[in-house]
Amino acid sequence: MIGTAWPRTAVARWAGGLYLAYVLANVLASQLGHIGLSDADTLRATITGDEALFRLGLVAAISSALLFVLTAWALYVLLRPVNEPLALLLLILNAIGVAVQCASYLPLFAVLAQSDSVGLTGPQLDALAMLSVTTHQTGFIMAQVFFSAWLFPLGWLVLRSGFLPRFLGWLLLLDGVGVLVWFLQALLAPGYSAISYPSWAIGFIAEVSLALWLLIKGVPPEEPTH
Repeated sequence: MIGTAWPRTAVARWAGGLYLAYVLANVLASQLGHIGLSDADTLRATITGDEALFRLGLVAAISSALLFVLTAWALYVLLRPVNEPLALLLLILNAIGVAVQCASYLPLFAVLAQSDSVGLTGPQLDALAMLSVTTHQTGFIMAQVFFSAWLFPLGWLVLRSGFLPRFLGWLLLLDGVGVLVWFLQALLAPGYSAISYPSWAIGFIAEVSLALWLLIKGVPPEEPTH
């Protein structure tokens, strides 16, 4: 039981609001700094050609990482009465994925630091940017293993909760499969990115649907215990 200090309805709305904020920060990171789903050439061109926007994108990316961990914590609090070990598992998997993804941003910070302190020329900065982008994308792809895995306990808990619609649980499980497909495509068939396009659409629908349901519809209050 969550308890009177943390009523289930309030936790659900916090989880939904944090989830939507995370999605928005991710969109900003992608649109401003081309960090995330952008190809290597686009990201490199942003680093070398529009540093101010790239820096804003990095701020959005780091903010989204923090918001994602907070979202997972709120979902853990909400869903632990259903099955506490699985709720803890989703929190751990999410936190590991966020840690790996944040580590992938370090080469991007490094290229900014080097360009500021060393005064690299255009070709040198471009070469360093390409190396940093390649390293970043490798770490970003690795993080998807954990972002796929956390969706399976989350989807199962939603299915078993009794206070959230079952279709959301099935969508989240399908999202987990989609992210896994994206990871395998990026690793085994990098030249065929179109394979992952359905996965991105499913992920957006599943996670935004859950966030909106929690924020707008909420969940029924807990039944009092005697």
